[in-house]
Amino acid sequence: MGTNRSSERTLLDDLIGDSTRLLVRQKKEWGEILIGFESRNRFEIFDEAGRTAGFAAEEGTGIGQIFLRNFLGRMRAAKVHIYNGGGEDVGRGEKPFRFYFHRMEVFDGQEKIGAIQRKFSILHRLFTVEDASGQEVLQIKSPFFRIWTFKLLVDGQEVGRISKKWGGILREAFTDADTFGVEFSHPKLPQTVKKLLLVAVFLVDFVCFEGNSKSGVAFDLLGSGG
Repeated sequence: MGTNRSSERTLLDDLIGDSTRLLVRQKKEWGEILIGFESRNRFEIFDEAGRTAGFAAEEGTGIGQIFLRNFLGRMRAAKVHIYNGGGEDVGRGEKPFRFYFHRMEVFDGQEKIGAIQRKFSILHRLFTVEDASGQEVLQIKSPFFRIWTFKLLVDGQEVGRISKKWGGILREAFTDADTFGVEFSHPKLPQTVKKLLLVAVFLVDFVCFEGNSKSGVAFDLLGSGG
């Protein structure tokens, strides 16, 4: 489960801290709420106590970017920047244009620390988490009949979960469908893997849930929606 990463602490480390779970809630903009026309994705990041830990936003606000988001959808290239509570850019995920095998490279500051890669699977939605050298360190797997749950697996052992429609310890504050929870249940999960999993939430959202209000979740379950 180890990764080739220096022990120097970064601003992204500070954002995650010692949390055993993080919540990511998408912020809806009025244009999208009123007419269903998607604008730039924005997110709030909360720690396990419900305190704001940071923010994230998809790069690009021009009219060209808006049309790309709406006509290319989840296939589009995208960059998601992560900011701490002080507004400092602490990391990002970079997603190239892909028709199906979606991928997001993960950067801690300016250093690439790994990537999230979608894999072909008929009965599951399957992603792998890679370290900086390209070695697989973890799988993200969504069972066919539990479309809101993504198990985090190391050698088949569950070490955490990514869940949409969060219903955990902060149920009263975070009950809407646009909230993800990522849980790190394994006590020895490396900090670098936690950072990769935080960015994995954004790719899972893009690939598995963005636009499903228009196309339907069942479309994605068969793999053709990815």
